[in-house]
Amino acid sequence: MASEILVTGGAGYLGSVLVPELLSRGYRVTVLDSFMFGQYTLSQSCLDPNFTVVKGDCRDRELLKQLVVGKECVIPLAALVGAPLCERDRIGAETINRDAIGSLVELLTPEQKLIIPITNSGYGIGEQGCFCTEETPLRPVSLYGRVKVEAERLALQRKNSVSLRLATVFGASPRMRLDLLVNDFVYRAVKDRTLVVFEGHFKRNYIHVRDVAGAFIHVLNNFPAMAGQAYNVGLSSANLSKLELCARIKEQIPGFVYMEAPVGEDPDKRDYIVSNEKMERTGWQPNYSLEDGIAELKKLYTILNNSKFSNV
Repeated sequence: MASEILVTGGAGYLGSVLVPELLSRGYRVTVLDSFMFGQYTLSQSCLDPNFTVVKGDCRDRELLKQLVVGKECVIPLAALVGAPLCERDRIGAETINRDAIGSLVELLTPEQKLIIPITNSGYGIGEQGCFCTEETPLRPVSLYGRVKVEAERLALQRKNSVSLRLATVFGASPRMRLDLLVNDFVYRAVKDRTLVVFEGHFKRNYIHVRDVAGAFIHVLNNFPAMAGQAYNVGLSSANLSKLELCARIKEQIPGFVYMEAPVGEDPDKRDYIVSNEKMERTGWQPNYSLEDGIAELKKLYTILNNSKFSNV
């Protein structure tokens, strides 16, 4: 009998890529989502008898209690993602991003698996020239980073949990987001041809959304060896500053003009380089480069012609 997986927030940017991948591998998938953005990104999965969808709130403890029964694994993707959205809804940031994880930790049996995504913005401001590893102290600057770090701490209290510390995600998804950094910069390059960058020397790591989905599947396939630990998930070839990212985009969009502004700041204050060696040692490797993503987004933005695809 096929393994059963519960994915909260499964109709979001990542879930809309991950859920069809799980179904294609024979998993029985239940998605819990509030559909707060009015998305219908899982419509093509509705014919699959292994797909179940529940409209509801991940903070509804009684609903969670019903849904976790019989599930081999829970993947809680439901979250308010990004510093701006969390600042706009501070209560939601704490109750969705952290407290709902606490409920799952209490409701799951010791045998059930939990794979939680957090953000490597939890590293905050790194030391110049030093890679952040999973042993590096977590010093989040934003509310978003803080509640995600607290959620990881709750999850890793149990032995059957894995935390994936995601780099800044990019790439096309049926539930598209234009506010993510690479997605945003390429959109501006295609549509406006110009971009003013603030804190252009700030570095961060990047990862394609399909490689993130692949990382979750990799954990499912290798869970006993990976349980109880956190792993950075990013492109080792893409620890880049904002200005270096712009230069990569300009290679594919030559008419793109960018400049650095003397004012303005990143609400997340993230400035670090990340080592993904621990995850890579488990046998996981990304399939898509930053250049692949830029080329993909360039084609996508020929199709998309509005900015409704955001979460703020």
